[in-house]
Amino acid sequence: MTMIRERQLRSRTSIKELQETAWRLSRQILEMTTEAGSGHPSSSLSAIDVMTALYFSGVMRYYSQEPQWAERDRFVLSKGHAAPALYAVLAEAGYFDPDMLSTLRDTDSPLEGHPNMRALPGVEASTGSLGQGLSIGLGHALAARLDGLSYRVYVLIGDGESDEGQIWEAAMAAAKYQVDNLTAVLDYNDFQQTGSVEDVMPSLAPVSDKWEAFGWNVREINGHDMRQCVTALQDVARVNDQPQMIIAHTRKGRGLSPFEKDSVNRKHGEALDEEELATALAELDEEKATVLAGDVEKPELTPEDVHGEV
Repeated sequence: MTMIRERQLRSRTSIKELQETAWRLSRQILEMTTEAGSGHPSSSLSAIDVMTALYFSGVMRYYSQEPQWAERDRFVLSKGHAAPALYAVLAEAGYFDPDMLSTLRDTDSPLEGHPNMRALPGVEASTGSLGQGLSIGLGHALAARLDGLSYRVYVLIGDGESDEGQIWEAAMAAAKYQVDNLTAVLDYNDFQQTGSVEDVMPSLAPVSDKWEAFGWNVREINGHDMRQCVTALQDVARVNDQPQMIIAHTRKGRGLSPFEKDSVNRKHGEALDEEELATALAELDEEKATVLAGDVEKPELTPEDVHGEV
């Protein structure tokens, strides 16, 4: 089992393959939420590229056949309403049969509206009460230090969620204790449940300056550029004595027209109907054909870059 695990951990893939995976998972997000008639597809689509980079580029260390492996890296989806993205990723990673995705939000399904760590392998925290995930991630990161383990902790937070005071309490504590095995990714898609982030809480900006002032190592990326996602995740792992923040500028709904037509909140918490689904899937296919017509290269990334010897 050790040899099998090591081979999985050392696997690498190309930017092209990562992009193709992200498009496939985007389709699954759209299809499962439309079939369920509920969920948060737009909030899931904005995060799917960076989550794909995290799980499948070799950055994150995990073994799906041994979900409680002590040395695994941890991922906490603080914006728990984006559960369809997490479920699509976990199924792709081998934690459960992808056929289960069609049971999203069914009464007896472990694929609940928000992630439940007691119901589904691979879920590290039961989230959905916004603002709490970064504190949970900080706790995991500090536990690694106490236990003498080398795992890293990744937390995905939302921009609307960043209105919560607990986010900033965790930010202060992480900087104070120099928790350098903690990386947060801000899904900066510009919209929250009741409107644009700028209208709801305009003082959130300038976001980068705030995180730097709180003592974090900060970088900004295009969260839909796979190469930038992979490079940022690779780079932050080399930072010492500071927690890291990756501000990923994204589009809620990934720029697909059925979501863009809603200028209020990009259909927050609203599944597409069948006609809208067909439009969105066609646009995804068109985007895929256009992007893959360009030149792609293999990322210079190995697990040793992130963790040292595996």
